[in-house]
Amino acid sequence: MIQRIQTIYLLLSVAVSAGLIFVLHLWTNSKDLPVFAKDEYLYLGLFFGSALLSLISIFSFKNRKFQFVLGRLNIILNFILLGFFVYQLLMPPGESHISEKGVGIFIPILSIVLLVLANKAIKKDEDLVKSVDRLR
Repeated sequence: MIQRIQTIYLLLSVAVSAGLIFVLHLWTNSKDLPVFAKDEYLYLGLFFGSALLSLISIFSFKNRKFQFVLGRLNIILNFILLGFFVYQLLMPPGESHISEKGVGIFIPILSIVLLVLANKAIKKDEDLVKSVDRLR
């Protein structure tokens, strides 16, 4: 059942986590140069980890419970990534090398929304299968 709506949401999450990080900059440093996720290995690894979890979740469509758990783990990973961004942005100006925030900081929020929608669709499918099993 790879043609379900949760597959679309998960594919969009993969595209957001692995694709937009090269297009949208995270912030501008003190030298007025944009900093992308590819410049910071921690953020790059977390973004690719999120994309990989979404991709694994797409191809584990036969096991909806595992797919749901992977979605939750991916949401937690994106919250950790968002926490790193918030920590980086709330540093005092003298300690931080950030002069201007970028749009790329909102990528984990978009990914979380897509993953929540995918998990909602997975849960709906699981409930449908359970209701059919009760009728037998």
